[in-house]
Amino acid sequence: MKFVSWNVNGLRACLEKGFLDVLNAQDADFFCIQETKMQEGQASFDSQGYDVYYNSAQRKGYSGTAIFTRHKPLSVTRGIGKEEHDTEGRVITLEFPTFFLVNVYTPNSQAELVRLSYRMEWEDAFCAYLCSLDAQKPVIVCGDFNVAHKEIDLKNPQANRKNAGFSDEEREKFSALLDAGFVDTFRLLYPDRTEAYSWWSYRFGARKRNAGWRIDYFLVSKRIADRVEDASICPDILGSDHCPVALNLSIE
Repeated sequence: MKFVSWNVNGLRACLEKGFLDVLNAQDADFFCIQETKMQEGQASFDSQGYDVYYNSAQRKGYSGTAIFTRHKPLSVTRGIGKEEHDTEGRVITLEFPTFFLVNVYTPNSQAELVRLSYRMEWEDAFCAYLCSLDAQKPVIVCGDFNVAHKEIDLKNPQANRKNAGFSDEEREKFSALLDAGFVDTFRLLYPDRTEAYSWWSYRFGARKRNAGWRIDYFLVSKRIADRVEDASICPDILGSDHCPVALNLSIE
């Protein structure tokens, strides 16, 4: 099966920049998007044979996730079951007979880390949620995790050491998530690959210079890591400040 994840930075805007062409060309079983910035029904488009499930933020024009799927789920869960974390549309889960697919848009700690304390609470709650799913069946979790895990995962690690997305606290929480039973599929296959990024600032021509960050991931439960066939990043696909990432997994 093929899975794709993309932070579209506003689905309505991305629809004007070729989103449907990318959706069609990728030909994935599951196409997960983050930062939809819309309520369900605010955009009219041909879903090209996919069923689409949304989790929108209560605040209009903000956050939000959605999954395009060619496979009918057994169940759909919006949020993680914690009221304090479930108003921003950040998590949607589809259950299938042999796995859970979780799509996440992790909160940004923001400038000067003003939202870091909330981010830490979120991280603990999200990790507990994933572990509760993993106790039932294997988990595939994808999305914008808003953290570059290691120095290899961003262009300028020293300059960003205390910035949102590369603080010690955020990186430690990501390590803890992996230690809880999950595998970073891209690093599983390409442990030493450099300059492999999925997000670039709109400022200073960062994308043209490939001064980016790898903050979009596919993680899988460790017990199905041997089923990973390929994990890729698609930097040539435009339409957002992020590019899509993809996973090929032998699972039904």
